[in-house]
Amino acid sequence: MNETNTERKAQIGVTGLAVMGANLARNLARNGYTVALHNRSVEKTDALLAAHSADGDFIRTETLQELVDSLESPRRILIMVKAGSPVDAVIDQLVPLLDEDDVIIDGGNSHFPDTIRRERALAEKNLHFVGIGVSGGEEGALNGPSIMPGGSAKAYESLGPLLEKISAKAPNGEPCCAWISTDGAGHFVKMVHNGIEYADMQVIGEAYDLLRSVAGVEPAAQAEIFKQWNTTDLNSYLIEITADVLAQVDAKTGKPLVDVIVDEAGQKGTGRWTVQAALDLGAPVSGIAESVFARALSSGNPEARLQAQQQLPEGLIATTAVANGDEEFIEDVRKALFASKLVSYAQGMDMLAKAGAEYHWDLKLDVIASLWRAGCIIRAELLGEIMEAYRSETPANMLLAPAFTALLEDLVPSWRRVVAKATAEGVPVPVFSSSLSYYDALRRKRLPAALIQGQRDFFGAHTYGRIDSEGMWHTEWSGDRSEINAEDSHTH
Repeated sequence: MNETNTERKAQIGVTGLAVMGANLARNLARNGYTVALHNRSVEKTDALLAAHSADGDFIRTETLQELVDSLESPRRILIMVKAGSPVDAVIDQLVPLLDEDDVIIDGGNSHFPDTIRRERALAEKNLHFVGIGVSGGEEGALNGPSIMPGGSAKAYESLGPLLEKISAKAPNGEPCCAWISTDGAGHFVKMVHNGIEYADMQVIGEAYDLLRSVAGVEPAAQAEIFKQWNTTDLNSYLIEITADVLAQVDAKTGKPLVDVIVDEAGQKGTGRWTVQAALDLGAPVSGIAESVFARALSSGNPEARLQAQQQLPEGLIATTAVANGDEEFIEDVRKALFASKLVSYAQGMDMLAKAGAEYHWDLKLDVIASLWRAGCIIRAELLGEIMEAYRSETPANMLLAPAFTALLEDLVPSWRRVVAKATAEGVPVPVFSSSLSYYDALRRKRLPAALIQGQRDFFGAHTYGRIDSEGMWHTEWSGDRSEINAEDSHTH
């Protein structure tokens, strides 16, 4: 039954029937819910009904008023339109039509400050606003995505069972959906997920480049290597699809498809948002940042790249040659990839912990890791171990969890060899190398930050702490260079 019918009521309405909205609507219908459909242009609604009415029970609506009227109370309306002002426009049209305790859900890639703002504004009108992060792309939306909901705990009471039913299920059958925390927490966690995804993709790219440039392994052979790697600790969706992409032959030229794709990576902005938010929080997500910058460098100034290829000196350093297909080197690259991946997740988790404190969210990092075990782009075997690391006790840094410290014992020598080799051969490995630097900075007894603080005191009287006494100190650099206790002076 797919006709407009005021007697029948839907449990949820979906407005915005582009591919993600349409697939979530179909997923809901397949799971036994009656779904009211709305789109600005009714053609999309009719196209969905013509092609997929067998998926379940839909109610066709032509206006937002009809959509609202077709829903049981309290109403639940899922907005699936482009992030930004289009979301505000739909909310503004819906608000006058709704009653107290109705729930508006934003399932797009909205920026978390927008979600915080919208949630507050609607709470004043006694309406619930829930920002949910949805990961898994078109296929996930249809067959079960990872869902990261924010909003009020009260709204989740009515919404939770429905979202959990349509979400991906982890290997143990648990839904990859759980309430994260208030207001913008869901969209924040999705943003960090995307930041980790950027880093994950970049480290895989760096591994591919090293295998090709240093060990002479062609894409078809690499596809087999990545397939094999997917049976190890690296088991993940991104490693799996990398094997597929590398195995693909271009029908037009007969070359590996990867060789005919322009080497300029695009981005929609969520990686950039992650880095901006990390800067605001003082969270060192160097691997994620480098992956965003690597995309920008690949595509931001093609002319500069072209000229640099012809003009800039290589200055390569002679090192022991790696034989084509050298298995030891390939294994070193695998370990370096895994170590760099661990750092990306550690940085993401550290950022989430800092965000929880800053935005007053009670973020449970083990729960967040559990939501990423299936359905989403960064799903990986590793997430089960991350979940366990945070379930028992919260380590000061993920890498300090005993399970990961033990892993690193085996990975670090390979990681160092690979970064050194890449540097000698002029192969850019921004995330491999910055992740190793992060690791080394974390474990160093003394950092050059002492010198930086001395410089800051010299030109700006910013003061410094001493290792042998309490309080903050300042040296009279332009005077007799005596040291004074900053708290006893008016120096700031």
